[in-house]
Amino acid sequence: MRYWLFKSEPSVWGWDDQVAKGDDGEEWDGVRNYQARNFMREMALGDLGFFYHSQKEKAVVGIVKVCREAHPDSTTDDARWECVDIKAVEPLKTHITLDDIKADPRLVEMVLVKNSRLSVQPVTPEEWQIICTLGGIA
Repeated sequence: MRYWLFKSEPSVWGWDDQVAKGDDGEEWDGVRNYQARNFMREMALGDLGFFYHSQKEKAVVGIVKVCREAHPDSTTDDARWECVDIKAVEPLKTHITLDDIKADPRLVEMVLVKNSRLSVQPVTPEEWQIICTLGGIA
């Protein structure tokens, strides 16, 4: 199993929207960055990810699971773009902000710290465990 982080602007698609989709999940569509697309191509069923609210809150708010592997993005006819489907698993008891992550010396190498603009990114098993613990779900 691998771990990921999915960033979304809560005014466009937030944690509550993801939860409302239930077990069927929803396409993580609209990604138009090759590196983020390539990360989605690497994902497997059952991989877990952090759901991250960007913009104002800038915080990890929940856990999602990949429920459909990479497939054509339904929001475009351009065959270059693919997406995965994800479903909500559980909220974090404590939201972990970008400032919290940057302040933790164990997380200084996290992609979110080094390339905060990338909308889909890998998370190491160690980073995963640290954030889950900080978020009250470990």
